[in-house]
Amino acid sequence: MANPLYDGLFGAHAGQSTPFLRLADGQVITHGAFLESAARIANVMADLGLAPGDRVAAQVEKSPEALALYAACAQAGLVFLPLNTAYTADELQYFIENSGASLIVCDGRSDATLAPMAGQFGARIESLNGDGSGSLMDKARTMPAEFATVPRTADDLAAFLYTSGTTGRSKGAMLTQANLLSNARTLVKEWRFTAGDVLLHALPIFHTHGLFVATNVALAAGSSMIFLPKFDLDQVIAGLPEATAMMGVPTFYTRLLNDDRFTRDLTAHMRLFISGSAPLLAETHVQFESRSGHRILERYGMTETNMNTSNPYEGERRAGTVGFPLPGVELKITDPETGKTLPDGEIGQIEVRGPNVFKGYWQMPEKTAAELRDDGFFITGDLGRIDTDGYVHIVGRNKDLIISGGYNIYPKEIELVLDDQPGVLESAVIGVPHPDFGETVLGVIVPEKGAAPDTEAMMQAVQQALARFKHPRALVMLDDLPRNTMGKVQKNLLRDSYKDMFAG
Repeated sequence: MANPLYDGLFGAHAGQSTPFLRLADGQVITHGAFLESAARIANVMADLGLAPGDRVAAQVEKSPEALALYAACAQAGLVFLPLNTAYTADELQYFIENSGASLIVCDGRSDATLAPMAGQFGARIESLNGDGSGSLMDKARTMPAEFATVPRTADDLAAFLYTSGTTGRSKGAMLTQANLLSNARTLVKEWRFTAGDVLLHALPIFHTHGLFVATNVALAAGSSMIFLPKFDLDQVIAGLPEATAMMGVPTFYTRLLNDDRFTRDLTAHMRLFISGSAPLLAETHVQFESRSGHRILERYGMTETNMNTSNPYEGERRAGTVGFPLPGVELKITDPETGKTLPDGEIGQIEVRGPNVFKGYWQMPEKTAAELRDDGFFITGDLGRIDTDGYVHIVGRNKDLIISGGYNIYPKEIELVLDDQPGVLESAVIGVPHPDFGETVLGVIVPEKGAAPDTEAMMQAVQQALARFKHPRALVMLDDLPRNTMGKVQKNLLRDSYKDMFAG
């Protein structure tokens, strides 16, 4: 019996001397050498007594060794659980206890803090530092460079990813081998990746975007990666002439645009820029194309499904949209109350079905039943619409919907007007408590550098463009919007900050 994920992404490259990882210091790691490192780690985990299906929790800095740990888990039939490096010990305790992890791999600096926790839950602990040192690799160096790949089926679990948990306890999304492999193969075809591509990789690898999209696509295509520990503007600009593709979050692209070195000549060798994890401002689209000659390709995915939609590789990449459903993925807009499919053009909740959709939430059958229908459609929690040309528009999260005086208000509609005003870099519209209307609209504005937007003129623009019940009660200015590590605006934090603004 085979191991679909390992065979499809990793095993095909065994023994190859082709470049896989190109590091910032000039070091090149071949596919073959990378897989030997993974095999050594797999041998360590087997030696520690881990069995197929056991969970491996990893809170480590991005490195070739950290990526090899993912490959080792696939080869040994273990369930990989990457954890955000910003999580505190208290947050980690929940993930480790909930997942029942058998092994915790952490930075050496966290070893003393996490060791008692590991003992409490009966887990082993090994260290792995950003420079590749630590107990895990010390043990790996003594192990054979070959490991007998553990047989798995397409329906076996390959990974857990925990949701951000902004409205309650984080949920462990169970992703199967088929979920990850099918999505990687679809994206290779849709985005035209080949073994000749060089992907500039500056994303974290504890998240869907950096690990299960960027890395898996490169592996499935046999491409190489310029593998940077994080987004460093100088390193990215140095790497662009050697790359053919880049995946990033909107912040990557705005930072490039703020640097005079980012020119059409610098990107002449590139064929594709992809953005995701957060919406890209229309103005960024325009500026980027004007400066580089490239139109950024936006797509839409989430923890539970990997990628669902993409703007076309060939054809119009339409700003403000996330394109069309990927091949094999069904997407529909439904009424949140009845679940009935809505006509094109109407706003409702987005539901998706396909081989990319997860198996459910770990040890949360009620949450699974509430969000994953019996017919396989997953209720994403996102609000959207499909236009007359079939492009999917994301309007916002269901929990961000504002209900004021009985009227439904979609923040994105107001944000588009505010973003278009002189001196505005970006905006976030939230609902805050109001004694008469239940909720009312508040606009949070980030000015462009050195600008002082005219709030009265902005209010007049909104009044001209939108119905009265959608008008913000007030506009407030902030230097920056709060964001998570993937660049998504954390509206829950804004709501907490301004919840008493109209109280009384």
